[in-house]
Parts: sequence; structure tokens; C-alpha cells
Amino acid sequence: MSNKYVLALLCILCIARSGYTQEDTTSEKTLGEVIISVNKWEQKLNEVPNKIVKVNKLDILRNNPQTSADLLGQSGSVFIQKSQLGGGSPMIRGFATNRVLLVVDGVRMNNAIYRSGNLQNVISIDALSTETAEVIFGPGSLIYGSDAIGGVMDFHTLEARFSKDKKMLVKGSALGRYSTANKENTIHADINLGWKKWALLSSFSYSKFDDLKMGKNGGQDSYLRPEYVERINNIDSIIKNKDPRVQRFSGYDQINFLQKVRFKPNQHWDMQYSFTYAGTGDAPRYDRLIQYRNGRLRFSEWYYDDMLWRMHTLTMLHSKKTKLHDQFRVTAGYQSYEEARVDRTRANNNRNKQVEQVGVVNLNLDATKGLGKGELFYGVEYVHNKVGSFGERTNISNNVVTDFVSRYPDGSTTSASSIYGSYKATLHPKVTMTTGLRYSYNTLDATFDTTFIKFPYKKAELKDGALTGNAGLVFRPVEGWQFNSNISTGFRMPNVDDIGKLFESVPGNVTVPNTELTPEYAWNFELGIVKNIPNKFRVELNAFYTILDNAIVRRFSTFNGQDSILFNGILSQVEALQNVGKATVSGFQLSTEFYFTRELSLQTHANWITGKETDDVKNEQVPLRHAPPFYGSTNLRYRHKKIFVEASAQYNSQIKNADLAPSEQAKTDIYAKDADGKPYSPGWLVLNLKASCQVTKNLLLTTGWENMTNLRYRPYSSGIVAAGSNFIFSVRASL
Repeated sequence: MSNKYVLALLCILCIARSGYTQEDTTSEKTLGEVIISVNKWEQKLNEVPNKIVKVNKLDILRNNPQTSADLLGQSGSVFIQKSQLGGGSPMIRGFATNRVLLVVDGVRMNNAIYRSGNLQNVISIDALSTETAEVIFGPGSLIYGSDAIGGVMDFHTLEARFSKDKKMLVKGSALGRYSTANKENTIHADINLGWKKWALLSSFSYSKFDDLKMGKNGGQDSYLRPEYVERINNIDSIIKNKDPRVQRFSGYDQINFLQKVRFKPNQHWDMQYSFTYAGTGDAPRYDRLIQYRNGRLRFSEWYYDDMLWRMHTLTMLHSKKTKLHDQFRVTAGYQSYEEARVDRTRANNNRNKQVEQVGVVNLNLDATKGLGKGELFYGVEYVHNKVGSFGERTNISNNVVTDFVSRYPDGSTTSASSIYGSYKATLHPKVTMTTGLRYSYNTLDATFDTTFIKFPYKKAELKDGALTGNAGLVFRPVEGWQFNSNISTGFRMPNVDDIGKLFESVPGNVTVPNTELTPEYAWNFELGIVKNIPNKFRVELNAFYTILDNAIVRRFSTFNGQDSILFNGILSQVEALQNVGKATVSGFQLSTEFYFTRELSLQTHANWITGKETDDVKNEQVPLRHAPPFYGSTNLRYRHKKIFVEASAQYNSQIKNADLAPSEQAKTDIYAKDADGKPYSPGWLVLNLKASCQVTKNLLLTTGWENMTNLRYRPYSSGIVAAGSNFIFSVRASL
């Protein structure tokens, strides 16, 4: 996108500003009490027993995350894995992918094909149209149902605001941003028109990313990209990379659009329709493009075709007190999701494409009611998924298209019906108790096509229920001190991806369906302590221990009695997802903030997490795949009037080969080699410097220098090497 379009957007907004003067909601304010939206309703943070991290709009503008995955990673409390530049898989307390839950404006994003492998779906959420984001650590199944074992990432998009007087409210902003490491060009614009009863909000973002350039210093030469495959005169040729630090091919582009229409006929009713659109262009799967076979690059092509996510949401809030509720909210949503995988091995004219389409219906009824000395939260939920899946093979030499094996059973359906209740009681001015229960009943139905693979079964059915609950206590003995304790449970029902997936997990291994899977169930125990003196210091320490029974993990298996089968022309070892017994995760999370003066502060987030799971072959405990190394960040911040400066360090410890999960030890293409030639994940530390200046009330300039030492490093389990030295420039005009 040309820079002239960025300048044009800024000029339009600056001209429009001349007729209106409105407060910019990103102006920094000091809040006496932190308000969060846990349990789907606003509550005070010091009454909630969970650890919660909140990111606000100003944090996003200052940090300039390229995607929502980066937004979470910059919090210092969420670990992000990336298989490719167009990706980002959050790990929360040793759990990831379909064991953590994404929620946008009260609607769960997780669908029937969210996999146990790494997921990139969080990047569909536009960071620049995000008002706030909250990460709720620990099982959230009481309120959100299946999948919320490790935690919940709850995103709230820009709010459509009404006018407070007879004049039409006009608010908006335009932003342009450039980053050097991948030649990022991002533009964003949003506009809000508000009257007394009606409000309209529109938001648009476009980003284009070129191939990512890694660092120069440190890191092994195996991280470099010395060559790549290019088709020349209908021949796949291996080309020497002029700059091995440039990760050919990794660039992609993305469009996001948000439209809200809000209507408030009176003080008791508030209704809103919103439409969300996210689409990425072809996103190369970089970790596959660097795989070698017999000493030569294996793939000529491997990319995710256009990933599309569309969501329609209708919410109705009734705030008049009745015998049944003080507030009552109806949320109805429909999501349409589509993704495709395209691959072609080198020197092969057959291009394979697998397409998945998921339609999701969501319906939530949630209410609150003051009851005695506390508040009751209760509701019901219904979710239905239908999966479409097909494959095709194209001979690129003659363009002949034939059918190809699908990734999932076409026409598969899942449904979940739930009812929950939670009660928060003030037992004493110093003591708050929270407790609740949820019952969920889930079904799954899938029919297998035996055209390409002779499955020994034709159908898979699942009908099962789960009862989950929690009990938490918050004790505030004196002002400035807080003690938390919490026992919670979580569950995850096997989805279509678990039961019906057929794919190559790593070179030479093929994962086959398993129709015998059962739900996995988690118990979580947590203690926390907070010491807080406003504007002086705050220290928060949380310790947790999670047990996951019936854990679903990938293990060697057989198919029709054979331990290896011919898949896509290659004899491959058979694997399947299986319930193997028990996994345990434990750790500590520390957050501190010290104010040397009102302008100068030091903030640190540190995370120690360890996990083990049962290896049923050896009958022993082995490292858990999604338990990251020790990681964290330290930030020195200076604020003075309109100037904000932050110097920060982000760091990870190493993971030795013996401490890598068996599945990670097999990924020899992405890991460094230790002295014995075995894969391991080195530790690293990067330094960053960022600054922002509120030039005028309506003009914000930000800049940043990330990875100042130009370090070459690859975060744990990631397929792509992190950015080298990266300069960021951003300008935002608002009205």
C-alpha cells in the first residue's frame, strides 16, 4: 500500500477535525479501581480470585504490535509460538491451541476444527480495532464451556458510542505504520457517528508484510535460509539466497473490517448488530518450506490459502431490575470460517489442496441478579458447528483437476448445550467468595469417506456430558494486601479435528482418525498474593498446579493392523490422538511494578512453568509439549507530560534436549544443535526502545527500535526465526 494513501487518510481526518472537538478515548487516565469484564460482566479486579492481565488501547498504540498474537506476547505473560510470519499460537500456563479459548465481544471463536497443533487464528482479530483485551489465567469452563483449560483470551472491539447531547458525536482516527524488518505497511481508519439513540462505528485495517529478515549476531547458521525453490521454465530450481537472513518466503497481507450499528430506544434497552471480517492472503508455511529430504529442499510450495473469518453478532441488553434479573443479555452469533492448505513437493507437478469450511451458530443468554450479600451470575449457551471438508489435486503441467483426500470427514457436526450459575458473595468487607457450577452436554457426528483411505470404520459418534465448577476466596486483611485462593475445573470435549483428522504431522509420520476418544478433564489449584501501594509499587505472585486427566496427545498407533501406511506416496509411521492418562502443569507467575518517581517506573513479568505427560509406551512421564521455557519481560518506563519512553528486555531461558517433548525432538529442521548434535532451544535476551509523543491533542507519534543488538534467535517451538533489528514508525491522527 503506497505511503500516499496513508497521508491522504491523515489529511482527511485532520480536515474533518476542524468542525468537531471530541475527547480521544486513548488519553491516559488514572483509575482508582481496575474494572474487568470477567464472567462476562464488569467487576472489580480486587474481588476476583483469578490472575488477570489487561491490555488497553493506549498500550496497543504505544507497543505497535503487528498482530493480535504480538499484542498478547508483548504483555509478558503469554508465550507466543510462530510456525510462520502469518501466525501466532498463544501458550497459557502450559496449554495452547484447542485447550485455550478465544472470545471476541462475548462470542467464542474456537470451532470444531481447532487443532492440537499450533494455531494462527488469533491473528484474525484486528489489534487496531481492539478496545481492550483480557487474559484470564486458569480454567474458564464454568463461564465459557469446553476448551478453556489453560485460560481465556477475551477481546473487546471498539465501542459504538452515543452522543450525550443534541449534537451529533463524531469520533475517529487514522493510523499509518511502517516497520523495517519485514517492510510492514499498515493503514487503519475508524469512524464513530453517534446520536442520542443511534450509533454507527466502522473500522478498517490493511497490512502488507514482506519476507522477514532475521538478526545478524549470535544464533546458529542452521537458522539461515541459504536457498529456496523457484519454478523457472516449468522446472523447480533450487536458487541460492542472495541474503540468507531474509526468510524467503514468509510475507503475506491481511484485511480487517468491523461494522457496528447500535440502538438504545430507552434507558432499559441497548441493542447492537456487528459484522466482523478478517481475511489473509496466501500465508506461506515457513517451517515446511525449510524442510529437507535426502539433502535437498522438500517442498516447492506450502502455504495457507486465503483464511477468511466472518462473524455476525446481535446483542440485546436489558438493564431494568425484575424478580429474575438486574441485567439480562442475549447474544446471538453466526460465524463462517474458511481455510485451505496448499502444498506441492519439489519436482512434482501435483499441487494438493485441502479446504475446510465451518459454520458456527452461537446463542448465549446471560443474566445477573443481586441476591443477599452477593450477586448471582447465570445463563445458558448453545453452540452448533458444521464442517465442510474436501480436497483436490491439480496437475500444474496440464491444469487437470482431480479429487483428493480431505482432511476431515465432510459434513461433520458438533453441538454443545450448557447451563451455568455462579455466585459472588461479600462474606465480610474484607472477604469475597466466588463459587459456581456448569453442566455441558456435547455431541459429535462424523461419517468417513473410504474413497481414498480404507478406514476400518464408517462413523464416529460422541454423546457425553461434563460437570465443572470453581470455588475461590479473596481476602483483603488491610489496605494494600490481598490473598487469593482458587480451585477450578475445566474440560475439553474431543472435536472433529481430534477424532477425524488425517494429515502428515512431521515428515514420515501420518496422523489417522481415532473414533474412541473421550473428554479430558482438568483440576486447577491456585494461590495468589498481592501487595499494592498506589503510585509506589505493586507485587503480584501466583502459584498454580493443574492436573489433566484423560489427556489427549499424539502417540504411535496402528491402522488396519499396520504400524505404517502409504500416505501421499510416502511410507509413513502411523500416529493417532489418544487418551493416555495424565498430564500435570505447575508454575509461578510474578508481576511487579515499582515507581521511583511519578514519572519513572520499572515493571517486570516473569513466568516459570513446567509440565509432564504420560508416555504410555515407556510408562513414564515426559516433558509436556506446550510448556514453554522460563520467559518474561522487564520494562523501564518514563512518562512526562506528552512524552512516553520505554526501554525493555524480553527473555527466554534454554530448553536442553533432554527437556524437550518427544514430539519437539523430532523437529530437527527448526531447532539448534547442541554439542552432541541433538536438537535444543537456546536461551535469548533482546533489548527494545520505544517512544511516543502526543504532539497535539489529536496527533500521536510513536517510534520503536526492537532487537537493538540485532540478535539472531528462534523462540521455543517456532518454525520462523524472529525479526532482527526492527525500526517502527507510526503516526495517528484522531478527531
